[in-house]
Amino acid sequence: MENASSVKEFILVGLSENPGVQKICFVMFLFFYMIIVAGNLLIVITVISSQHLNSPMYFFLSYLSFVDICYSSITAPKMIADFLVENKTISFVGCIAQLFGVHFFGCTEIFILTVMAYDRYTAICRPLHYTTLMTRRVCGQMVIGSWLGGFMHSMVQTLLTTCLPFCGPNKIDHYFCDVHPLLQLACTNTYAVGIIVVANSGMVALSCFFILVVSYIVILISLKNQASEGWHKALSTCGSHITVVILFFGPCTFTYIRPSSDLSEDKRVALFYTVITPMLNPLIYTLRNEEVKSAMKKLWSRRVGSEKGE
Repeated sequence: MENASSVKEFILVGLSENPGVQKICFVMFLFFYMIIVAGNLLIVITVISSQHLNSPMYFFLSYLSFVDICYSSITAPKMIADFLVENKTISFVGCIAQLFGVHFFGCTEIFILTVMAYDRYTAICRPLHYTTLMTRRVCGQMVIGSWLGGFMHSMVQTLLTTCLPFCGPNKIDHYFCDVHPLLQLACTNTYAVGIIVVANSGMVALSCFFILVVSYIVILISLKNQASEGWHKALSTCGSHITVVILFFGPCTFTYIRPSSDLSEDKRVALFYTVITPMLNPLIYTLRNEEVKSAMKKLWSRRVGSEKGE
């Protein structure tokens, strides 16, 4: 890798080169990142601490929140720090590590969202078999499978990129290291690699999206025979998930299942799945879910009560 590449570091252009805009962005995205960490961490702590949130749905939700924290932490801290410095460099190794992390946690999130859709399908369409189908062991295997799937996808993207020679220029028109910007900087023909990268991302995104769509079509069909109360209860649990899927899959699919031509457009779209969606996830799941809100209130009142007792 070192022999093929003379480039030892890359320069990240970031979201803007205007100093005034960068200061505004620093305050805004620092606030966003604090919300991401605090909100998702609160969900993880609430699910772990509450005895009432022991169903598979909340088990998967806690892992989704954990992945969101990791996913945003790969890109956001570097982006926020770069708003304050003039020299926005990242080492070659750091760039490849960031590329691996983005695809690892991003793909893992896609798989967990797909598993959550299957969980809702089983709960609504096969309620009598739900407890036998979605055991703790099965749920654990699904989460492990999601992590392994994310790892394999990320390894393919990372290995394909690291094998390319980079001999200059080294300026990346993005706020983090990603496949498409790096392919444009490689000093060799990257057409074949680009096709494999798009096919790899497309296979994951489209196959998971197909499973998600089929799951919800079956759920909606099965709800036809239920009373209005059953409709509202099912839609309240599924509505949050559908909202998150649209917010995450839409921009993600737009970026990765087509050859990239406009990097400035790509980096604006990337903000949705690296910052906006992880920030909104806790709000979406808590505002629409009475059980989570109730568990959070109990957890908070217990903490406040124990502090007063001391």
